[in-house]
Amino acid sequence: MKKQNIGIGLMGLGVVGGKVARVLLDKAEILAEQVGCPFVLRKVKVLAEDLAKPQALEMDPQLFTTDTDEFFAEPGIDIVVEAIGGESPALEYLERAISAGKYVVTSNKEVIAKHGADLLALAQQHKVGLHYEACVGGGIPLIAPFQYDLIANRISGIYAIINGTTNYILTRMARERVDFSSTLKRAQELGYAEANPVNDVEGIDAAYKLAILASLAFRSQVQPQDIYCEGISRLGSRDFQYAQELGFAIKLLAIAKQDDKSIEVRVHPVFMPEDSLLAKVEGVYNAVLVEGDLVGKVLFFGEGAGALPSSSAVIADIVSSAQDIVLNVGNRTMWRLEPGKVIKPMAEIETRYYLRINVTDRPGVLAQISKILGDHLISILSVIQHETDSVAQTAEIVIMTYPSKEAAMQQALNELAQLTIVNEITNFIRVEA
Repeated sequence: MKKQNIGIGLMGLGVVGGKVARVLLDKAEILAEQVGCPFVLRKVKVLAEDLAKPQALEMDPQLFTTDTDEFFAEPGIDIVVEAIGGESPALEYLERAISAGKYVVTSNKEVIAKHGADLLALAQQHKVGLHYEACVGGGIPLIAPFQYDLIANRISGIYAIINGTTNYILTRMARERVDFSSTLKRAQELGYAEANPVNDVEGIDAAYKLAILASLAFRSQVQPQDIYCEGISRLGSRDFQYAQELGFAIKLLAIAKQDDKSIEVRVHPVFMPEDSLLAKVEGVYNAVLVEGDLVGKVLFFGEGAGALPSSSAVIADIVSSAQDIVLNVGNRTMWRLEPGKVIKPMAEIETRYYLRINVTDRPGVLAQISKILGDHLISILSVIQHETDSVAQTAEIVIMTYPSKEAAMQQALNELAQLTIVNEITNFIRVEA
């Protein structure tokens, strides 16, 4: 029997949810052509305060409910779209929808990063689809390429700028030599940063997204807690000055690599060559560089967040789900985990390093620093000393190293901090060449 319509239940009327509702209503005819039957927005689950939003006032009041049970009792809902955000109660809503035989579309990166494997297994059990394209990269197609287009490849590495807020802040700091706090304030004024920006500026948001991409790419379950995570709040304008002088840009980079035995996953600021592709990604844009054995290097680029790009991905998932329902396809996302891979400890990572150190300005300082680095088998590539304070009798030294183990560098930093001639290790940034 031919499907007469596709019923949509929407949970959340925030930035993304509100735009999705608007697109479903405004583009109803266009979307119906893609599926062969019309979409019907049947119920919208909101908080009481959402009812006063301009978006809600423009819609039929009968669509709204603040009661979860009433939402799930609404007849004719085929697809539940979750746009609430956060882990709870969103996880419980997704589990309830899937268990009730509903196809699910979500933009909730935290839930998918932490519980994606379990939700996909539940969806397979109930023969329904779970789509989450909007979780990573906003409107940039990423999840589908990993699930389908790159499936024949062995992915060896992912290098990603996947947080528009931090990329905007770092771009402004590089261009204008302004400090972190004032740049963050401006980002908040423009709506690029939340009132509480911790998830963005401390790398947590990027870690959620990297967990999703690494799990897909390496066919292993990578949890957010597996990922070493470090934010951008300790970066200073002088770091950008030295980066430019040395031929580098500074980016918050999400990195995932695999070899035959282990997986390496980390999010932190890096120095990267200013002529590299990712170094040229500026403002609120995102980019993901993927290395595969067959396809080589592939770059995905675009706006990573915001109502329009994210709603584009959500609507695409709704259409894809609707097509599966009409064709009676069921769940076609077959995710198989490969056993045996372990997460490489951060201490075993090997890379180059940038050190900025404030020292007492007197003879023999560099020799003492060089000895400690040498004792830990860390070789110095270059040294810069421009800034001295004749009154305070201090100087600033910038050291670039050759590749060495993270464990060795951390031990060296602890010993350097104990030297009487070291006033402060002002910053320490890894280098990805």
